[in-house]
Amino acid sequence: MNTPQPTSIRCLIVDDEPPARDILRRYISEMPMLELAGECGNAMEALNILQHRPVDLLFLDIRMPQLKGTELVKILKNPPKVIFTTAHSDYALEGYELDVVDYLLKPIQFDRWVKAVSKAFQMAGPPGGVAGSWSGAGAGIGATIPPDGIRKDSFVYFRMDRKMVKVMLQDIMYVESMKDYVKVHTGDGVIITKQSISSVEAMLPEQSFIRTHRSFIVNIDKIRSYTHELIEIEKVEIPIGKLFRNGVRKVLG
Repeated sequence: MNTPQPTSIRCLIVDDEPPARDILRRYISEMPMLELAGECGNAMEALNILQHRPVDLLFLDIRMPQLKGTELVKILKNPPKVIFTTAHSDYALEGYELDVVDYLLKPIQFDRWVKAVSKAFQMAGPPGGVAGSWSGAGAGIGATIPPDGIRKDSFVYFRMDRKMVKVMLQDIMYVESMKDYVKVHTGDGVIITKQSISSVEAMLPEQSFIRTHRSFIVNIDKIRSYTHELIEIEKVEIPIGKLFRNGVRKVLG
């Protein structure tokens, strides 16, 4: 019998700069599979939280008063997954020697941050690729995407109706933005999730999906025909926005 898994990955932000914490908090809110377990301004506060609260992923600054982020990782016997977030590149070697997931330099761009989170999910999965258990915390972004396109076992999770719904990437036809929500159109129906289209775009492999409009992302393999202004998928006409035409033209030739 399979044990039910929680639907979120619990994250802790550790940074002595309030603006940096604000950015990470906003980024986490954009990813439906992430849950903010807490935030603190120094490593000593983080040590106390980690002793009393379950945490799966740590967004950790390095240069902080009293105790550096690298020193905190060395103290912990069973640290959670760690992504360093720092303005100083001179700690990169030490960070990787500590076997952290990634090393992000400030100012952190959203797409780069999503790639780091994706890497954390992939590292948490079983050998062979598909992200699965994370100390019992549930899955997130799916199998590693090869450079030449979508693997058949590649998937993402979207939160819908208080649960995480697994969607195979090859089944996604297009994504449509509706203000604070997006509609993920698949061959089996529509999934509506509270998420920005930019966060969904960052989750999808750019080799296989393209943004055609501020409100639309399409699966390149599903395109039936196109003109200068429209793309047709099944019997649906999807607009090509003026700001996206050059990018679409380069991809579609």
